[in-house]
Amino acid sequence: MNRLYTNTNIKVIAFDADDTLWVNEPYFRRTEEKFYALLEGFLTGHNIERELLKTEIGNLALYGYGVKGFILSMIETALKVSDKKINIDIVERIIQMGKEVLEEPIELLDDTEQVLSALKPHFRLVVATKGDLLDQQRKLHKSGLGHYFHHIEVMSEKAEDDYLKLIKRLDIKPEEFLMIGNSLKSDILPVIKIGGHGIHIPFHTTWAHEVVDTNFEHPNFKSADKIMEVLEWIG
Repeated sequence: MNRLYTNTNIKVIAFDADDTLWVNEPYFRRTEEKFYALLEGFLTGHNIERELLKTEIGNLALYGYGVKGFILSMIETALKVSDKKINIDIVERIIQMGKEVLEEPIELLDDTEQVLSALKPHFRLVVATKGDLLDQQRKLHKSGLGHYFHHIEVMSEKAEDDYLKLIKRLDIKPEEFLMIGNSLKSDILPVIKIGGHGIHIPFHTTWAHEVVDTNFEHPNFKSADKIMEVLEWIG
């Protein structure tokens, strides 16, 4: 068996939540398609998509990540592309679409619970995710996975300093920390840079802001096709 980490001293394994433990981004994509259809009288879908992404990224410092900032960014984009000519019914529909995202069921990704169950007796397990605190707490509760985790960290950003703060709170060294997630940009590269380990499990749908173009190689890095492979690589 190929054990990637046989010669290391991993103590904590952290998991991203959205699109690593459960489905998330497809709900946003479906909502975006509905949003483009609402505004098709003002711009083409491609142009609206570009404006929405620009607005979302511009608002991250104010709203952070999550559905609430997404709703506000859709409203702002609608006002901009329509030159403030949209009627109140469209604004009301945008708000309702956002609420529908918040009410989506939690769909666990294949083998997630089996992997957590196998790892828990041997490691401290952590959730390290971005997003709105209330929304992420709600999803974790609905997922039924909360009892597997020693610590839950909802982060406003996932940069090197943010991971260093988390590692300090966990009272471990960077080389004792393994991060598993679907985003190279947020989940893997910052952790590798501070001396930790990372396993990237790509998800078929990724927000454009999280996409990085890189053929990354590092002795502390591994890419998996599915979460079950984690059990094959951890000694």
